[in-house]
Amino acid sequence: MKLFIKKVKPILLHPTTLILTLLFLKVIAFRVVVFHNKSVFHIALIEFPLWAFLLSLIVLFVKKRTWTGIFVFNTILSVLFIAIIYYTRYFSTIPSYYDLQQLYQSNSVGGTVGLLSKPYDFLFFLDLLFILPIAYYYNAKKIKSSAKVTRQLAILFGSIGLITTLLAFRQPLIDVSYFAKENGYLQSQAVQVFTRSFGIALASDVNLSEQDVEKLKGNDYVPANEHNSYGIAKDRHVFVIQVESLQGFVINRKVNGQEITPYLNALLKDSTYFDNVYQQIGAGNTSDAEWLMHTSIYPEGMDPTVNVINGKPVPSLPRTLQRNGYGTATYHADDITYWNREKLYPALGFDYVYTNKEIPAEQEIGFGPADEVLFDFAAKQLPIQFKKHEKIYSNIITLTSHTPFEMPEDLQYLVLPDSYDNTYVGNYLQSVRYTDEQIGVFIDTLKEVGLYDNSLILVYGDHSGVHGAPVTKDDEAILLDLLDHPYNLQDRFIVPVIFSGGGLFSGETISHLGGQIDLMPTLLNLLGIEHDAQMIGHDLFHYENNLLGMRYHLPGSSFINDDTLYVAPSAKLPAILYNLETMKEKSRTNKTQQSIDNALKIMQQSDQILKSYSNRK
Repeated sequence: MKLFIKKVKPILLHPTTLILTLLFLKVIAFRVVVFHNKSVFHIALIEFPLWAFLLSLIVLFVKKRTWTGIFVFNTILSVLFIAIIYYTRYFSTIPSYYDLQQLYQSNSVGGTVGLLSKPYDFLFFLDLLFILPIAYYYNAKKIKSSAKVTRQLAILFGSIGLITTLLAFRQPLIDVSYFAKENGYLQSQAVQVFTRSFGIALASDVNLSEQDVEKLKGNDYVPANEHNSYGIAKDRHVFVIQVESLQGFVINRKVNGQEITPYLNALLKDSTYFDNVYQQIGAGNTSDAEWLMHTSIYPEGMDPTVNVINGKPVPSLPRTLQRNGYGTATYHADDITYWNREKLYPALGFDYVYTNKEIPAEQEIGFGPADEVLFDFAAKQLPIQFKKHEKIYSNIITLTSHTPFEMPEDLQYLVLPDSYDNTYVGNYLQSVRYTDEQIGVFIDTLKEVGLYDNSLILVYGDHSGVHGAPVTKDDEAILLDLLDHPYNLQDRFIVPVIFSGGGLFSGETISHLGGQIDLMPTLLNLLGIEHDAQMIGHDLFHYENNLLGMRYHLPGSSFINDDTLYVAPSAKLPAILYNLETMKEKSRTNKTQQSIDNALKIMQQSDQILKSYSNRK
């Protein structure tokens, strides 16, 4: 026993061992906060070895400034862990190395850091305070660490890390967060690097026809030109308004006796309103919504889709409209480099692209010119475009109702109860109310110049705004009072979809299940135009059944069908099935797995199409 202690004691008191012990405690804290994983054995075997291996290499190779290298490594790791935690709190998904690299583009995170922080976050830097006295002690005593011990530790942890990484490559990467929980964060990054380099998320050699896709959704396929609504808006001008963070629960709802969206509510009388359409964006958020609208192809998921396209012209809504005599334009008062729109718009083939370079930098709110500036600019371009084109397509993307939803006092049109003051939900409602008014002004302009009665107008939300850590207990209480039920996934993911235009619709509400992938085929159906490439979505006017997949904002393998919302197991929670009508949990049946398989097949088909336009083969 004494001999054992004599041999082990130098290793236990070795400076590398002490530093690795501090690292182990930090990794445990990281796993508990991000994954709710409290299994010390799992952490020691799966998550810790690769981090320990990296630190051991620092000790081995940074010889002259070893303690400086250790301090810098731990500082960087603390910042990295905090960034991952903040990202997870906001998006409810684990970021990849690529997501963290793109944070400079994600205004939604940068503008809400104060809302994401917790008092205990600083504890991730606590180990740095211990490293300083340890370094001082060993330097004062002139105790030199044994390179042999450090090498042995590096070999040990490197070997374990290599084995776990090789095992991770044998697992299917369907959901990034769940994969990272089970296989380790660094291992998940290695697998993602390989996946991003050599293939798209679920790409396989499937070859489904439109008939096959509809069958998987539970429908009998009917050619588009046989649908009852086919061509009712033939040869009309088209205006698509993608509204930042617009969620379905604000439509036709009042707060303190005031309508949150009075202009959209009034528009419904002249419209068909789809009140059961779900967002389906991936990591690209707003840009993924643009992708879905203009291609009817699923987003890539792990990456913003705009970052995987290779520049090859994509069969798109603008190109199909151009072949049918339309001039096409897109308007977004943001920097075109955000989410690589300088690649997206040429790939989609717009004739005219207007961003913050062209749209006047006036009355800026948040990240750019206010929506009233955007709509005014778009309206002034119409006469110019009519000189070249008989029919026009205008794609307008709003910006003002963007998190953190801080509106100037003179533009806060709602008089809210005191309990709403300085709350996230209160700010959200004010920003939505402002944007609603600007949409109303723009549509009134179309009426004044005689365009409304010869136009087809689509208004829809791009994604949720009320989600993640910024939603506090006070916000949850406000939502409960506003909605008369606890805020749930359905409230978060349903976005309003309104088709309007003079003399076309009569105020009907249709509750067919839909997704953003269905917007393009529904729009083309109304115009009586057929696309020359396969679309994964379908005409919402015609088909009653649907099967939707969602990546990134729900765990991989999740699906939504006509009566069920299935949330696959995630980094923190087991699988859950909800009854769509009641949003109460229900039991899994044999049909659940069939729906999972069918949804994956549909997304695999979509990936096959995207693969032709991707820089990953």
